[in-house]
Amino acid sequence: MKNNEGYGNTNIPVKNKIELDKNIKIAPFKNSIRKTAPHKHDNYFEIVYLSRGDGFHFIDNFRYKVEPPVMFFVRKEQVHYWELTQEPQGYVIIVKKSFIEKTLDKQLKSLFSNVSGLSSINISKTDTIERIFELLTSENKTQTDQTFTITEGLLKALISKVLEIAKPTLLKSEVKPDLYHAFLNLLNAGMPLKNKITHYAGELNTSPQNLNAVCRKIANQSATEVLSEFILSEAKRLLIYTSKTVSEIAHELDFSDASHFIKYFKKATRQTPQKFRFNA
Repeated sequence: MKNNEGYGNTNIPVKNKIELDKNIKIAPFKNSIRKTAPHKHDNYFEIVYLSRGDGFHFIDNFRYKVEPPVMFFVRKEQVHYWELTQEPQGYVIIVKKSFIEKTLDKQLKSLFSNVSGLSSINISKTDTIERIFELLTSENKTQTDQTFTITEGLLKALISKVLEIAKPTLLKSEVKPDLYHAFLNLLNAGMPLKNKITHYAGELNTSPQNLNAVCRKIANQSATEVLSEFILSEAKRLLIYTSKTVSEIAHELDFSDASHFIKYFKKATRQTPQKFRFNA
């Protein structure tokens, strides 16, 4: 199912729900929200916790049933929108890249890297989660010399609790995720995509073999598989939410020609780009 608002646009709308001079925002989820048009975020990561509500949340080409208590995670390159049928209640956290860059806490950066791989989790015990959100919301209203440090600590507690609930595979890895995280950051940087691992390995000052080994140990995927997933996700977003031709999309995703892209897409999805767009 797809919300057709915005379909036919050359570019996907980008929303910015945080002030320019802020690098993080924590606030109650607006209970007036029911339906929104498909959009991306302006260079920030969003965490949404809903304790009440009903309907659906669409992230890329996946539809998630809103069954509170539930948390959603939306990366800046993802397209998402809401179709809610009941008044929502909860909290939203908006984290800019500048916040991640500012923190000197390596553990917090690692936690963000781990949680960014999630899309949705159901929460069984909500007392701790809701209390931390309340504290974060209260702290977000103040601006003192210690606000940033306190926010860092509360975010560490929240994300640690979330990852404890989710029990992702990433937590079991003994390898530091710095190189893997840097690789994801490159893919998400908004620069023209390159369909070559050698390009990204060069940008990261490492070898393709080392990048591949790190990806396998942290994400249980080869570097090529990580890149392929990103390219396919981007291709699906462009097919669903823009009116760009298959040739234009192929060029944007660094394929030599449209036929190469069509074969690549069909091998991964078992359907042509045109059929995927028609059925989406």
